[in-house]
Amino acid sequence: MDKWNLFQRFLITENAQISIVDFLINTAIILVLALVLEFTYTRCAKSLSGRKTFASNFFLVAFTTMLIISIVKSSLALSLGLVGALSIVRFRSAIKEPEELAYLFLTISIGLGLGANQRLVTIVGALILLAIVWARHLSTPKRSKQNLYLTVSGMGDGKPSLENVDELVKNSFKASKLVRYDETADNIETSFWVEIKNPDDLQKFRNKLETIGREIRVSFVDNNSF
Repeated sequence: MDKWNLFQRFLITENAQISIVDFLINTAIILVLALVLEFTYTRCAKSLSGRKTFASNFFLVAFTTMLIISIVKSSLALSLGLVGALSIVRFRSAIKEPEELAYLFLTISIGLGLGANQRLVTIVGALILLAIVWARHLSTPKRSKQNLYLTVSGMGDGKPSLENVDELVKNSFKASKLVRYDETADNIETSFWVEIKNPDDLQKFRNKLETIGREIRVSFVDNNSF
Protein backbone atom coordinates (compact mmCIF):
# COMPACT_ATOMS: atom_id res chain seq x y z
CA MET A 1 0.00 0.00 0.00
CA ASP A 2 1.53 3.33 -1.05
CA LYS A 3 1.67 6.43 1.12
CA TRP A 4 -1.26 8.15 -0.60
CA ASN A 5 -3.64 5.23 -0.01
CA LEU A 6 -2.46 4.99 3.58
CA PHE A 7 -3.15 8.70 4.09
CA GLN A 8 -6.63 8.39 2.59
CA ARG A 9 -7.39 5.45 4.86
CA PHE A 10 -6.22 7.50 7.84
CA LEU A 11 -8.60 10.32 6.95
CA ILE A 12 -11.55 7.97 6.66
CA THR A 13 -11.05 5.54 9.53
CA GLU A 14 -9.21 7.58 12.18
CA ASN A 15 -12.01 8.36 14.60
CA ALA A 16 -11.64 8.09 18.38
CA GLN A 17 -14.75 7.55 20.47
CA ILE A 18 -15.80 10.39 22.76
CA SER A 19 -16.44 9.37 26.36
CA ILE A 20 -19.89 10.52 27.48
CA VAL A 21 -18.76 10.50 31.11
CA ASP A 22 -15.83 12.80 30.37
CA PHE A 23 -18.09 15.04 28.31
CA LEU A 24 -20.61 15.38 31.14
CA ILE A 25 -17.84 16.09 33.66
CA ASN A 26 -16.40 18.79 31.40
CA THR A 27 -19.89 20.28 30.97
CA ALA A 28 -20.33 20.53 34.73
CA ILE A 29 -16.92 22.19 35.09
CA ILE A 30 -17.75 24.67 32.34
CA LEU A 31 -21.05 25.52 34.00
CA VAL A 32 -19.31 26.33 37.29
CA LEU A 33 -16.49 28.32 35.67
CA ALA A 34 -18.93 30.22 33.45
CA LEU A 35 -21.05 31.22 36.44
CA VAL A 36 -17.98 32.37 38.35
CA LEU A 37 -16.76 34.28 35.30
CA GLU A 38 -20.20 35.87 34.81
CA PHE A 39 -20.29 36.99 38.44
CA THR A 40 -16.75 38.35 38.19
CA TYR A 41 -17.45 40.31 35.01
CA THR A 42 -20.68 41.77 36.41
CA ARG A 43 -19.01 42.98 39.59
CA CYS A 44 -15.47 43.85 38.44
CA ALA A 45 -15.82 45.07 34.85
CA LYS A 46 -15.51 48.77 34.12
CA SER A 47 -17.58 48.75 30.94
CA LEU A 48 -20.42 51.27 30.73
CA SER A 49 -22.59 48.99 28.61
CA GLY A 50 -25.02 46.31 29.88
CA ARG A 51 -22.76 43.89 31.71
CA LYS A 52 -25.38 41.35 32.78
CA THR A 53 -26.65 40.84 29.25
CA PHE A 54 -23.14 40.38 27.88
CA ALA A 55 -22.03 38.04 30.69
CA SER A 56 -25.04 35.76 30.21
CA ASN A 57 -23.44 34.50 26.97
CA PHE A 58 -20.28 33.14 28.63
CA PHE A 59 -21.62 29.63 29.24
CA LEU A 60 -23.00 29.35 25.71
CA VAL A 61 -19.68 30.41 24.16
CA ALA A 62 -17.61 28.12 26.41
CA PHE A 63 -19.89 25.10 25.94
CA THR A 64 -20.07 25.54 22.16
CA THR A 65 -16.28 25.80 21.94
CA MET A 66 -15.86 22.64 24.05
CA LEU A 67 -18.40 20.76 21.93
CA ILE A 68 -16.65 21.68 18.68
CA ILE A 69 -13.19 20.76 19.97
CA SER A 70 -14.47 17.47 21.45
CA ILE A 71 -15.84 16.46 18.05
CA VAL A 72 -13.12 17.63 15.67
CA LYS A 73 -10.17 16.45 17.79
CA SER A 74 -11.16 12.84 17.11
CA SER A 75 -10.67 13.10 13.34
CA LEU A 76 -8.33 14.98 11.06
CA ALA A 77 -11.01 14.96 8.37
CA LEU A 78 -13.45 16.71 10.72
CA SER A 79 -10.80 19.27 11.60
CA LEU A 80 -10.26 20.07 7.94
CA GLY A 81 -14.02 20.25 7.45
CA LEU A 82 -14.29 22.75 10.31
CA VAL A 83 -11.76 25.01 8.58
CA GLY A 84 -13.85 24.91 5.42
CA ALA A 85 -17.08 25.61 7.30
CA LEU A 86 -15.61 28.59 9.14
CA SER A 87 -14.39 30.02 5.84
CA ILE A 88 -18.03 30.13 4.67
CA VAL A 89 -19.76 31.36 7.82
CA ARG A 90 -18.99 34.93 8.82
CA PHE A 91 -19.16 35.71 12.53
CA ARG A 92 -19.73 39.29 13.62
CA SER A 93 -19.94 40.46 17.21
CA ALA A 94 -20.26 44.06 18.34
CA ILE A 95 -17.34 44.39 20.74
CA LYS A 96 -17.72 47.77 22.42
CA GLU A 97 -14.86 47.62 24.93
CA PRO A 98 -11.41 45.91 24.91
CA GLU A 99 -12.37 44.45 28.28
CA GLU A 100 -15.22 42.54 26.64
CA LEU A 101 -12.80 41.00 24.14
CA ALA A 102 -10.49 39.88 26.97
CA TYR A 103 -13.33 38.09 28.77
CA LEU A 104 -14.45 36.45 25.52
CA PHE A 105 -10.93 35.10 24.96
CA LEU A 106 -10.91 33.72 28.50
CA THR A 107 -14.28 32.06 27.89
CA ILE A 108 -13.07 30.50 24.63
CA SER A 109 -9.86 29.35 26.34
CA ILE A 110 -11.88 27.51 28.98
CA GLY A 111 -13.87 25.77 26.25
CA LEU A 112 -10.70 24.85 24.33
CA GLY A 113 -8.97 23.47 27.41
CA LEU A 114 -11.87 21.30 28.54
CA GLY A 115 -12.60 20.21 24.97
CA ALA A 116 -9.05 18.86 24.86
CA ASN A 117 -9.58 17.19 28.30
CA GLN A 118 -6.92 19.39 29.90
CA ARG A 119 -8.99 19.86 33.04
CA LEU A 120 -6.36 20.59 35.66
CA VAL A 121 -4.43 23.26 33.77
CA THR A 122 -7.68 24.86 32.58
CA ILE A 123 -9.21 25.07 36.05
CA VAL A 124 -5.99 26.26 37.69
CA GLY A 125 -5.32 28.84 34.97
CA ALA A 126 -8.87 30.21 35.06
CA LEU A 127 -8.93 30.43 38.86
CA ILE A 128 -5.53 32.17 38.98
CA LEU A 129 -6.66 34.77 36.45
CA LEU A 130 -9.99 35.34 38.22
CA ALA A 131 -8.18 35.68 41.55
CA ILE A 132 -5.94 38.37 40.05
CA VAL A 133 -8.99 40.22 38.68
CA TRP A 134 -10.69 40.15 42.09
CA ALA A 135 -7.49 41.20 43.87
CA ARG A 136 -7.14 44.25 41.62
CA HIS A 137 -10.82 45.06 42.02
CA LEU A 138 -10.76 44.84 45.81
CA SER A 139 -7.52 46.82 46.06
CA THR A 140 -9.00 49.71 44.07
CA PRO A 141 -10.37 52.47 46.34
CA LYS A 142 -14.12 52.22 46.56
CA ARG A 143 -16.18 55.18 45.46
CA SER A 144 -19.90 55.63 45.22
CA LYS A 145 -21.03 55.89 41.62
CA GLN A 146 -24.11 55.59 39.49
CA ASN A 147 -24.44 54.95 35.79
CA LEU A 148 -27.14 56.92 34.01
CA TYR A 149 -28.53 57.27 30.52
CA LEU A 150 -28.33 60.97 29.64
CA THR A 151 -30.32 62.52 26.80
CA VAL A 152 -29.81 66.12 25.67
CA SER A 153 -32.07 67.57 22.99
CA GLY A 154 -32.72 71.00 21.55
CA MET A 155 -34.68 72.53 18.73
CA GLY A 156 -34.95 75.73 16.80
CA ASP A 157 -32.26 78.36 16.59
CA GLY A 158 -31.10 77.63 20.12
CA LYS A 159 -30.19 74.00 19.52
CA PRO A 160 -26.65 73.13 20.70
CA SER A 161 -23.98 71.56 18.54
CA LEU A 162 -22.71 68.03 19.11
CA GLU A 163 -19.22 69.35 19.77
CA ASN A 164 -20.43 71.67 22.56
CA VAL A 165 -22.58 69.01 24.22
CA ASP A 166 -19.86 66.34 24.03
CA GLU A 167 -17.25 68.67 25.52
CA LEU A 168 -19.59 69.71 28.32
CA VAL A 169 -20.41 66.08 29.17
CA LYS A 170 -16.73 65.11 29.29
CA ASN A 171 -15.94 68.04 31.59
CA SER A 172 -18.90 67.37 33.91
CA PHE A 173 -18.70 63.60 34.47
CA LYS A 174 -15.89 61.23 35.34
CA ALA A 175 -16.75 58.74 32.58
CA SER A 176 -18.98 59.10 29.54
CA LYS A 177 -19.65 57.49 26.17
CA LEU A 178 -21.70 58.77 23.25
CA VAL A 179 -24.22 56.08 22.24
CA ARG A 180 -26.66 57.95 19.99
CA TYR A 181 -26.74 61.09 17.89
CA ASP A 182 -29.66 62.35 15.78
CA GLU A 183 -29.82 65.73 14.05
CA THR A 184 -32.22 67.31 11.60
CA ALA A 185 -32.63 70.84 10.31
CA ASP A 186 -34.87 71.71 13.29
CA ASN A 187 -33.62 69.69 16.24
CA ILE A 188 -30.76 67.67 17.70
CA GLU A 189 -30.77 64.79 20.16
CA THR A 190 -27.73 63.15 21.77
CA SER A 191 -27.56 60.27 24.25
CA PHE A 192 -24.68 59.28 26.55
CA TRP A 193 -23.82 56.72 29.17
CA VAL A 194 -22.44 58.76 32.09
CA GLU A 195 -21.05 57.93 35.50
CA ILE A 196 -21.75 60.27 38.41
CA LYS A 197 -20.33 60.35 41.93
CA ASN A 198 -22.63 62.96 43.42
CA PRO A 199 -26.26 63.85 42.59
CA ASP A 200 -25.24 67.51 42.71
CA ASP A 201 -23.30 66.93 39.49
CA LEU A 202 -26.61 66.66 37.65
CA GLN A 203 -27.71 70.14 38.68
CA LYS A 204 -24.30 71.59 37.89
CA PHE A 205 -24.46 70.02 34.44
CA ARG A 206 -27.95 71.44 33.89
CA ASN A 207 -26.74 74.91 34.83
CA LYS A 208 -23.85 74.66 32.40
CA LEU A 209 -26.22 73.66 29.60
CA GLU A 210 -27.92 77.03 29.86
CA THR A 211 -24.70 78.70 28.75
CA ILE A 212 -24.81 77.01 25.34
CA GLY A 213 -28.58 77.16 24.77
CA ARG A 214 -31.78 77.98 26.61
CA GLU A 215 -34.27 75.78 24.76
CA ILE A 216 -32.55 72.54 25.77
CA ARG A 217 -34.23 69.52 27.29
CA VAL A 218 -32.26 67.05 29.40
CA SER A 219 -33.22 63.74 31.01
CA PHE A 220 -31.39 61.26 33.23
CA VAL A 221 -32.58 57.64 33.41
CA ASP A 222 -31.13 54.99 35.72
CA ASN A 223 -30.34 51.67 34.04
CA ASN A 224 -30.86 48.58 36.22
CA SER A 225 -28.71 46.39 33.95
CA PHE A 226 -25.47 47.81 35.40
